[in-house]
Amino acid sequence: MIVSVVSMPGGITTRTSLSEARERLATSDFLLADVQLPGEPAAAEPTVVGLLGLEAESPPWFGRAGEPARAEFLGDRAGFVVPVVDEGRVAHVHVLVTERHLVTLHRGPARPLEGLIARLGQENPPDVVAVLFLLLQEALDTFRRTAVADLLEVEDLEDAMFEQRRPEQVYRLARLRRRAARLHHFLLPYLQATDEVLARRMLNRSFPEERQHLAREFQHAARLVLTDIESLQEATRRAFASYSSLVAGEQNGVINRLAIVSTIFLPLSFLTGYFGMNFSYLTDEIESRAVFWLLAVALQAGVLFLALYVLHRTRIWRRLREDESLKER
Repeated sequence: MIVSVVSMPGGITTRTSLSEARERLATSDFLLADVQLPGEPAAAEPTVVGLLGLEAESPPWFGRAGEPARAEFLGDRAGFVVPVVDEGRVAHVHVLVTERHLVTLHRGPARPLEGLIARLGQENPPDVVAVLFLLLQEALDTFRRTAVADLLEVEDLEDAMFEQRRPEQVYRLARLRRRAARLHHFLLPYLQATDEVLARRMLNRSFPEERQHLAREFQHAARLVLTDIESLQEATRRAFASYSSLVAGEQNGVINRLAIVSTIFLPLSFLTGYFGMNFSYLTDEIESRAVFWLLAVALQAGVLFLALYVLHRTRIWRRLREDESLKER
């Protein structure tokens, strides 16, 4: 278990124990405490809020493993379960904020929180609520950065498949489509919960004007991030449609070639089948080599010439060559 305490203002970060963090939470007026738990919950894991002395202030679900995204205001304090994207995986950070301090709790490392803590000295937020909205904005930025990076990858894949279609491209598209669905799945319930709580708080006349401004900025940024994720989903659907169109075009070209070959060799198949029948006229009357060469070769050559002439006049060859040139481009 790793406990980091950030003193505000100034953003001075120190590593400490739970007992010392408890003492500082009880005496300091403006403090951020970050608790990193092991990745897997232990069978008899102690309650962190109890060790920090926050049983009376924290909601019953705070720090509990497997909690979904949520947002709750509890009088003079609030609790959040905030989803963040950390190196492709979605983790949940528990946040407890009061008028005096802010406590974050998560399992395993959370690099977005490390980046936020490093920025606090530069941002110099005036109070704990401003730190809370900085944290919520940083969580949104992790979704935005992931969605934008995946969107650029989808566009690169779409360009590559038009140059040369390969089977592994469809698997990469499927992976990106699944990731977009997961981002949407984790972000949408969280935004619905925060919108409901913030809207109710902003209707309260006691909610300060500067905090209403922070809440409106967060809601606006949240809508933009959700739009980016929906754009990623639409881009993956479009890329899949483009891949299917390319496959259908290649199949149509193969079918057209097979049709041309069948047209050319159909007369030969007819002649073979016709003259292979044991009619008395065929077996008794057609005996000379001249008749054989006339029917077997000359007729076939004539039909072949006629078929090629028809194909040329109907511009089928030209369309096939144009399709090949477009694929090469």
